[in-house]
Amino acid sequence: MFRTLEELAPKDAAVAGEGGMTKQDKIQEFMRRVSDETQLDQNKLNIDDIKSKAEDEGKNPFYNVLIQECEYMNTLINEILRSLFEIELSFKGELTVTEKMEDLMDSIFLNKVPATWAKLAFPSTRSLGSWLENLRQRLDQLNFWKEDPNKVPKVIFLNRLFNPQSFLTAIKQVYSRKNQYELNKLYIQTEVSKRGHNDSDLPDLKEGQGAYVFGFQLEGARWETQTGQVEESLPKKQFSVMPVVLCRAAPMPLEGKEEKGVYQCPAYKTEQRGATFVFTAQLKTKQPPAKWVLAGVAIVFDVEGVSDVFQIGKDAI
Repeated sequence: MFRTLEELAPKDAAVAGEGGMTKQDKIQEFMRRVSDETQLDQNKLNIDDIKSKAEDEGKNPFYNVLIQECEYMNTLINEILRSLFEIELSFKGELTVTEKMEDLMDSIFLNKVPATWAKLAFPSTRSLGSWLENLRQRLDQLNFWKEDPNKVPKVIFLNRLFNPQSFLTAIKQVYSRKNQYELNKLYIQTEVSKRGHNDSDLPDLKEGQGAYVFGFQLEGARWETQTGQVEESLPKKQFSVMPVVLCRAAPMPLEGKEEKGVYQCPAYKTEQRGATFVFTAQLKTKQPPAKWVLAGVAIVFDVEGVSDVFQIGKDAI
C-alpha cells in the first residue's frame, strides 16, 4: 500500500518548490554517484588481461568461477552505463524518451532497482542506494581476486558472488580430481571457526582442503561463538553475523544416517528464500534440530542494513 502511495506522489517541479527534489534532480544525483563514487566506467574488468595471467586456463575450477563472475559483472555494468547514457541524452534533448526509459527513471526516483538491471544482476531485496553500494563491494572483491587469478583469496565473501553455487561446486571439483572421487557423491561440509574475515591467524589450506568463506547471516537464531553452537536470538536481533566458515567437500554420508547434535541449516541468497536456495550447512546445536526447523532458522546471504562485521561475544552483529 505504501509503495503504491509513493508511486502516486508528485514528481514534477511543484515538489521542488516545497523544498523537495524533482524527478530529474534525483536522477542526475544518482548518475553523479555512479560516475564519481562507484566509478563503474573505470572499474570494468579486463577479462583478456585476467586470461593472460592464467597458468592453467580452464583446468582450475576456481579460475573458471572468477571468469564467470567477471563476465556477469561486466554485462551488468555495460547495461547500467548504456541506459544512464540514454537518459543523459534525453535530458539534453538529443534523444526521445521511450517507455522503457520512463520506467527506468521512475525506478531511480523511487529508489528501486530498475527491472532491466535486476534481470542481469544478483537476487536482492535492497533499495537502489544500498544495491549500488553492494555492487561496488562485489566489484572490489573481483578486482582484488583478478590480481592473482591462479590463487583463491584467503577468505571469499560468498554473499558477494553472482553465483555462489559455482564456487561451492569448484570446491567439490578440486576434491574430486585430487582424490579420484565421483562429483555427484560429494557434498559441502561446513565447519564454523571463531575468527573474523580480517583475522591473519587463519591457517593456510592445501589443495583439496576447501576454502574459507564469509558473509553468512543467521536468521531466527544466534550463533554463539564461545560454544560454537546455535542458540536463541538476542532481543531485537533478527540476524546474527557468523564468523568465517570452512567449506570443504566430503563423501556423502550413508543414506538414513543422521548426525546427532547437528542442524541441517538451509542457506539462501535473500530473505525471500524460495528459489534463492544455495546449499545446506551443518551447524552444531545442543537443542533438538527440530526446534530450529519449527523456528524457520536459515542462513541468509544478502541482508540490507546488516553490516559485514563480526565481533566475539554477546554484542556480535
